[in-house]
Amino acid sequence: MSVEGIKNIAHVPELWSKLGWSFLLLLAYRVGIHVPIPGVDTVAMAAFFNQAQGTLFGVFDMFSGGGLRNVSIFALGVMPYISASIIMQLLQVLSPDLKRMAKEEGASGRKKVTQYTRYATVLITFVQGFGLAAMLEGMSGPNGVPMVPEPGAMFRFVTIITMSAGTILLMWLGEQITAKGIGNGISLIIFAGIVAGIPNAMIQTYSLVGDSLPYIMLPVIGILMLIVTVAVVFVERAQRRIPVHYAKRQQGRRMYGGQQTHLPLRLNTAGVIPPIFAGSLLVFPATIAQFSENPMLKTFSSWFSPSTVMYNVLYVGLIVFFCYFYTAIIFDPKDIAENLKKQNGFVPGIRPGEKTQEYIDNVLTRITLWGAIYISLVCLLPQFLIQYFNLPFYFGGTSILIVVGVAMDFMGQVNSYMISRQYEGLLGKARIRGRFQ
Repeated sequence: MSVEGIKNIAHVPELWSKLGWSFLLLLAYRVGIHVPIPGVDTVAMAAFFNQAQGTLFGVFDMFSGGGLRNVSIFALGVMPYISASIIMQLLQVLSPDLKRMAKEEGASGRKKVTQYTRYATVLITFVQGFGLAAMLEGMSGPNGVPMVPEPGAMFRFVTIITMSAGTILLMWLGEQITAKGIGNGISLIIFAGIVAGIPNAMIQTYSLVGDSLPYIMLPVIGILMLIVTVAVVFVERAQRRIPVHYAKRQQGRRMYGGQQTHLPLRLNTAGVIPPIFAGSLLVFPATIAQFSENPMLKTFSSWFSPSTVMYNVLYVGLIVFFCYFYTAIIFDPKDIAENLKKQNGFVPGIRPGEKTQEYIDNVLTRITLWGAIYISLVCLLPQFLIQYFNLPFYFGGTSILIVVGVAMDFMGQVNSYMISRQYEGLLGKARIRGRFQ
């Protein structure tokens, strides 16, 4: 990181203002994490989560930044908004009218899609709030104490309204960070929640030293995490560049075109969506089994324990499937080929139109396979660390993909903002590419 670039921040008051807005709004989010909803025994809930490793609760608690563990007003986190966004992306594939609205109507069409996403978020929060309220009424702590001392219709109503309002407020905070601050607000909220749990994870790891963890393993794990982080940064910046040439054309007395550029295809186009979906599906049986005494269900859920071979094989298979599935949703080679043809662009040696579409599709298929293998290896790391060293979930997997990806986005936007104001960026002459650059 360039020292001159850090000094230049002081000369960009607009950037200071945006950074200040981002910090204050994230601080408001972290304060809300510790505001519990009424009517729940938070002590019993915290004790329950100490035994919830490897279940759907542990996954959701990570993405809510500890809000579910604290039974806070932000217990649902931003997952309803993310789910609504994914649903809208799927609907754009299925509905030509919605796809045309998002791509052809410009800013007004995108505004309508955003509004529909907000409505879907509200609906999902009501459904999830009701489910969580009903689940809390049937739960007991490790000592048999009920989670909800006074269950009933009033508790459910208050819980649904409180959690829905909290999620809507969190969605608004994310939009305000995007509009007035630096970076993508929703991504930064998830990032802040994961980073906030790292100190506690480090304390837990240190407490294991000398007991279940040999002293020599502490520096080994530190070096391993450094290597993994560097590898993730390298792969997240990796691109397959397809050369694109534009034919010359004459308008009047002036000649246009004749340029040479490239079409960048990211190695990990799907981002962190595949491991999130795959992990959620596989931990669902173990989560359901916690609330049932059925021996067959208990046996079935044991097959999906993270320490079993079946779990890991299915986990990798689902990651590969969702990598291809989600890449096909967000990246359409047909649209790219048509746009290149309209702009008189072509890939050298490939006919414009259908042949270009097939070529881009083949390249994307090959690099998506390598991206899926990379995500699988990174996501299997925490399973290995938990199984053999009893380390916290925060070390590796989806969490490190999110932290590294969001950090790269944030640094890239700060760097671009400073360069646009004719100041040397944080990285000097080097350029950092974010996930969407």
